[in-house]
Amino acid sequence: MADAGNGRSPVGAVDVVGQVRTLASRVAATFGVDIFDVQFRREAGGMILRIQIDRPGPAATAEESVSVEDCANVSRELSAILDVEEIVPSAYTLEVSSPGLDRPLRSADDYRRFTGRRAKVVTREPVDGQTFLRGTLGGVDEGHVLIDGEDHKRHRVPMDGIRRANLEVEF
Repeated sequence: MADAGNGRSPVGAVDVVGQVRTLASRVAATFGVDIFDVQFRREAGGMILRIQIDRPGPAATAEESVSVEDCANVSRELSAILDVEEIVPSAYTLEVSSPGLDRPLRSADDYRRFTGRRAKVVTREPVDGQTFLRGTLGGVDEGHVLIDGEDHKRHRVPMDGIRRANLEVEF
């Protein structure tokens, strides 16, 4: 969802985000990537249209991850279409990137996709006495994310009880 930095969307930003998401999804598909996020927000340098692309699949190796070339291709093609369609009502800077190595985890599909990878999870309510868990993702089971914690216990975290979760960067 668009954010103006103050928790409110700029006027018309929600419409812009939806329209851009639709166009960007078509463009991304031609390059074998998906749209992960679209934001249209005011920042210190002006309005930023930020598109994050992702490659379907486990993204375990550099070949399976989004490349700089993927970002450049989507940016070039999307920029040309946006110039013609005039969807964005003001001057803006277009940024196309990947969600990053420490990407957010948002859905059951993300938790399944990254099973076996390390993650940090913050919960709304304590799970096994903790609101912060760090460990290896063990998949999803009946609406719960399984985390093999650093405490050597398997935690069952209700999906709807997760405030935020991110992959941890592994070297």
